[in-house]
Amino acid sequence: MWEKVARSGTKWNSSAGYPRRSAVKGVIEQMFLGQYTHSIDTKGRLTVPSRFRELLEDGAYISQGFDQNLMVLTTTVFERISSRVNEMSLTDPNARQLKRLIFATADRVEVDGSGRIRIPQFLRDVAGLDGDAVIIGAGGYFEIWSPQAWQPKATELQDTETNAQRFATLELSS
Repeated sequence: MWEKVARSGTKWNSSAGYPRRSAVKGVIEQMFLGQYTHSIDTKGRLTVPSRFRELLEDGAYISQGFDQNLMVLTTTVFERISSRVNEMSLTDPNARQLKRLIFATADRVEVDGSGRIRIPQFLRDVAGLDGDAVIIGAGGYFEIWSPQAWQPKATELQDTETNAQRFATLELSS
């Protein structure tokens, strides 16, 4: 029996009597969660929340979002999305527009030694970023919003009746 345990590779916390870390916790720790407000300096640098930095160790891509915001995607997520988008037909006008939206506005970013990424001016203009920015965790990526653009979205998210109708078809049952 102990040979089977040893071969499983699962670390054991003998004092607690269970494995150190659950699979669910490991997945959640690999997600962008929460909401933060940081300033953008005159050079366009934005401090990335410390909880997000580890997930960006291999770099990331920043691109225009779908709601007057920016999206920051890990290299893995960006490559997965770009692969799917590149498989779309060139004859489909919606596919061409999506390719333009994602690729024409994308830029590679690296976290510097001070925990910041540099947002290109054209993307700051797209999102109306000047001064402060709101950073929103969105699971597999995070979004950057101007406080003025984020406020109505945050208010909209508090409308429980509308949320119940809007999200009913997404089958979020537990």
